[in-house]
Amino acid sequence: MKNGTVRNISKELLSDNWYTLNKVTFEYHREDGEWETQIREAYDRGNGAVILLYNKEKKSVVLTRQFRMPTYLNGNTDGMMIEACAGILEKGNAEQTIRMEVEEETGYKIDTIEKVFESYMSPGSVTEILYFFIGQYHEEMKVGQGGGAEDETENIEVLEMPFKQALNMMGTGEIRDAKTIMLLQYAQINKLFD
Repeated sequence: MKNGTVRNISKELLSDNWYTLNKVTFEYHREDGEWETQIREAYDRGNGAVILLYNKEKKSVVLTRQFRMPTYLNGNTDGMMIEACAGILEKGNAEQTIRMEVEEETGYKIDTIEKVFESYMSPGSVTEILYFFIGQYHEEMKVGQGGGAEDETENIEVLEMPFKQALNMMGTGEIRDAKTIMLLQYAQINKLFD
């Protein structure tokens, strides 16, 4: 199927309580030549960045654990999620944002990071593009306790664990966060620890 043409786009703001939820009505030009009216909702929470912190010598990664209400509402009995460090872009700059998030959430001040890919995380309903990074950490980079910014009510627990344990936790369901799974698989495929 070729990309159809879109026309007559109109937006109706449904909510801007936390981020922005719009109802979008538009006409889509189908492959058979007909114009079809479609209605979708699109949630705009901004773009984000995520990073896998890894230590080659120790063969370890740093992840976080925090409460996520949407997962609790959808069957995660305690609402806790183990995740790679991440955050919403500030001033549109992914690299600056992720460096700041790493220090706030984990207490590490890292010097070198590498962007490895980007992805739409839920393209049927969320506008967000997520920028994926990797970065090596060492003990001398620890400058604080982490735990998140005080004004953001994050209550983050910092977890350092062997890379193999993190991989096993994907299999047991202890790690169910998509962005974290993608980065752990990236590390495995690209042999970051070899």
